[in-house]
Amino acid sequence: MKNGQYLYKKHTIPCLIGILILLVSGCSSSQKSYRQYSTNPKYQQIISTAKAQIGKPYHYGGTSPKTGFDCSGLINFSYKKAGLTIPRTTTQLYKASSPVEKRYLKRGDLVFFRINRRKISHVGLYLGNGKFVHAPSSGKRVNIANMNDKYWRLRFTRGGRI
Repeated sequence: MKNGQYLYKKHTIPCLIGILILLVSGCSSSQKSYRQYSTNPKYQQIISTAKAQIGKPYHYGGTSPKTGFDCSGLINFSYKKAGLTIPRTTTQLYKASSPVEKRYLKRGDLVFFRINRRKISHVGLYLGNGKFVHAPSSGKRVNIANMNDKYWRLRFTRGGRI
């Protein structure tokens, strides 16, 4: 056996074992962190609170069921009811959240949209199966929308996890 072949065979198996260990440990930790996130009662409460606001009027700057909600006000109210403090505006929420691709969205994640094509201007709370609850715009009420509808699909930017 030539010297190069010996070194190749000598180092190949340990390298492969090392790579396998890294892959397995990386997978299990991400599954564990999501499992903790998705079963956390606080996130279930956030979703329940947001859904309970369906039918409340849109109100620019609104943060309560009495006056109505704007999009980030609904999110802020829902988190506050669960005892969590988060940023108030859509832009602040976008910056504070960890990015999540559409295919990895989980119940309780935030979903961000560019309505006017320039900046992030709308946020909702993901419910699963392509649905999200949000306070849409003036003259409308808090409702559930489908991210797969053409309007939302074209404006979706990314998900976010707080």
